[in-house]
Order: sequence, then structure tokens, then C-alpha cells
Amino acid sequence: MDTRRKAVALISGGLDSMLAARLILDQGIHVEGINFYTGFCVEGHTHAIRRKDRDRPKRNNALWVAEKLGIKLHIIDVIEEYKDIVINPRHGYGANLNPCLDCKGFMVRKAREWMEENGFDFIITGEVIGQRPMSQRRDTMPVVARESGAGGLLLRPLSARLLPPTLPEEKGWVDRTRLLDLSGRTRKPQMALAERYGLHDYAQPAGGCCFLTNAQYSAKLADLWQARGRRDYELDDIMLLKVGRHLRPRPHFKLIIGREEGENNYLQGYRSQFTALRTVSHPGPLALLDGEAGPEDVELAARVVARYSQGRTAPRVEVEVTDPDGAHRILRVPPLPAAEIPQEWHI
Repeated sequence: MDTRRKAVALISGGLDSMLAARLILDQGIHVEGINFYTGFCVEGHTHAIRRKDRDRPKRNNALWVAEKLGIKLHIIDVIEEYKDIVINPRHGYGANLNPCLDCKGFMVRKAREWMEENGFDFIITGEVIGQRPMSQRRDTMPVVARESGAGGLLLRPLSARLLPPTLPEEKGWVDRTRLLDLSGRTRKPQMALAERYGLHDYAQPAGGCCFLTNAQYSAKLADLWQARGRRDYELDDIMLLKVGRHLRPRPHFKLIIGREEGENNYLQGYRSQFTALRTVSHPGPLALLDGEAGPEDVELAARVVARYSQGRTAPRVEVEVTDPDGAHRILRVPPLPAAEIPQEWHI
């Protein structure tokens, strides 16, 4: 029987979590990865449909890390459970709608539950003191350990020698002298370590992996909550916030306008849920109308869509309007002049 100690590593797909797991693997410990899917992950969505991202690797970075390390990865859907973290964070938000401290505590708590259910011994994360302004500070790291219930079973290999010894170190499962003492926001030590390990083509070290840290995305989510009068969301909501140009011409409806062919194709899949508008007399975008709109609203929406088509200078543009039930009609409208689309409409 394999009597080695077993650790579960939170694998985000970034460089830090990969190196943290590798340091523990090097000590002969059995490591398996765990990755929680919240719906807000940056990778694997817009990268796959935007022309500007065409040259980027189309991959799940967490799976890529697991393959490079030669470990098993468990991907767990936590979309519903995670809602309360986004909507009601006990520790508040960061610069945008990112509940980073609550998020880290949630992830570690879920990892602890998995550890206990599967007979593992401790938890690894790639956290570095001082790297993130909210969740990776010397004073907040104990909060994560305490509120997650992980306590001394939470090991941060990249900064371990700057932190009090954990149970794995005290019990001799892990050699503390072989762990690191990294701190601060620079990634140069991690990149140098990756080079020594022969690890290349990893995800951008400082890129982040959550849309909630993005100011534009957070503004769209806040607008969604305000328009609906409640703080809630479904998976389709948060996926659509990642795609297209979002304009709110009136408080009671907004438009999601495709910016290129890939986005138009993606929005096509939602035509049965929203009123859809598309120019037919000139090449142009597909747009979805989200909200309650009367005839005058639909005409205004058609004029906006015409403005973003190749018929923007034409006297009239034909716009096909298709309702969710499949009923459709053609409106011949003058494109709305750019001067009549104020910045306030752009979310």
C-alpha cells in the first residue's frame, strides 16, 4: 500500500499554484489538484471566439498545469454555491466586484471538505504574501485559514518560511527548509523557478483568472443588478456579460451587440431567449435586446444596430427583428447618428 502523505492543491491554472504543487511533489508527497468552476473564469470563453485572441492557446489552463505536473485534477462546479460569495461577501469587495477574501476562504473550505471526504492530509495553495491587496496579506492569510476550517492544515509553500509552521511541517510530513520565502508582487522569482523546472508556455503570471477583477465586467454586472432590481444572476447572465458591446439606451432595456463574427455566432445561440435584431440590407452585427421594450423602443434599438452596420451612412437600413417565439418583421430605419449615442449608454 502507498503510505505517502497526500495533499490536495488548489490549481487555478496560473504559475503560482503550479509551482506550489511542484514543490510538494518534489518532497515525495502524493498531490492531486482541485479546480472550482464559478462561471467567472477568464480563460476558455472569450479567448475562443474573439479574433484578437486567435493566437492564444485554446486550453483549460488548470488541465494544462495538471498534465505538466503529472497529477490528477478534479474540476468541481460550484456555480450555485458561489452566488452567495459574490452577492453577499462578508469581507466586502476589492477594487471592483471581486470578493477576493471571501472567495479564497470559500475555495479553501471546499478543498477541506474534499480532503476530509477523500482521505487526504493537507491543502496546498499558491498564495504569496503581499501579492494580492485583499486576500494575500499577512493579516488576512490567518482569516482564510480560520474561516475555512483548514487551520494548520493549510500550507502555502511559496511563502511558508515567512509564516508560522503548519501541521505538515511540524509533523515532519514536509521539510520546511525546502519551502520558499517569497513575498511582494514581483513574479520574477517564480518565473526563474519555472525556468529551472523547465516549465514554459504557462499562463500569463500576473494576468488574473477572474472577470470580477475587471472594472468593465463589474460595471456590467452592477448594471444588470440595478436594472432587475435585485442582486442575483444565472449562468447565462454572467456568460453574456463577457461578450459584445453593451448599451443601455433606456433604463428598461439594453442591447448586446456583437463586435465581430465570432461574437455574432455566439449570440446566435440565445435568439430563443431574447428579441434579436440583425441588419439584412447591409452587413452588420447581431444584437440581443434584454428587457421590456415597446414598439418605440424596438425602433430605437433597430436604429442603434443600423449605426453599427456597414449601412451607417445610408438613408435607411433594413433591420430584421425576431421575437423569442420566432415571429419576425423588417423595419426600415435611419441609422442613429453617432452623436446621438451618448457615452452614458455604454456600460
